[in-house]
Amino acid sequence: MHMAPVELDGIAGWAIGLMETMGEVGAGIAIALENLFPPLPSEVILPLAGFAASRGDISLWGAVLWTTVGSVVGALALYGVGALLGRERTLALAAKLPLVKLDDIEKAEGWFLRHGVKTVFFGRMIPIFRSLISVPAGVERMRIWTFLLFTSLGSLIWNTVFVMAGYLLGENWSLVEQYVGVLSKVVLGVCVLAVVWFVVTRFTRERRSGRHRADRESEEQWHGEPRQRV
Repeated sequence: MHMAPVELDGIAGWAIGLMETMGEVGAGIAIALENLFPPLPSEVILPLAGFAASRGDISLWGAVLWTTVGSVVGALALYGVGALLGRERTLALAAKLPLVKLDDIEKAEGWFLRHGVKTVFFGRMIPIFRSLISVPAGVERMRIWTFLLFTSLGSLIWNTVFVMAGYLLGENWSLVEQYVGVLSKVVLGVCVLAVVWFVVTRFTRERRSGRHRADRESEEQWHGEPRQRV
């Protein structure tokens, strides 16, 4: 069924154009691209798909199905990027980052190996991390069927909530973007604070370590000097 014309600009206009042309499949393509390019917000595309379904332009459950398929396809592409990058290249790149030590990466790696399934599942429902979580899963070569299962389940929950919100809100579907935008800013703020905390604590630790090392070298040199005869 062809959608009635809707005048929207920007990302919303682009997404509605895909749906006008391809229906539910267009919504799926938009979400697949959103996974690959995080600046494309799912909190715009998913409620918009629900709004289109509320007008009868596309199927409600078709929108949920195809956006979930799009999420999994996009996540699988990023998993492939992580797998191609591999552990050794990741460690080599991390070693070049200032203030980052190999021990930090190994701790993060150990944590992911212990909690990878939960991280992939819940990560699909956290703004910003929704896309990025697929890369470490690929780097660590998480079993592909496990990755697909929990990515699908997490995506299905996230997509259903937002498509249904757009469906129920109708013309007011854009309210979803406003509220989720606040959540995204909170998540971003927490990430920034975490990075600042890491940099400050690591820099402080490095300064203390350098000072102690200098004191030890000075003490060793003093004790190592031959005593003068009287």
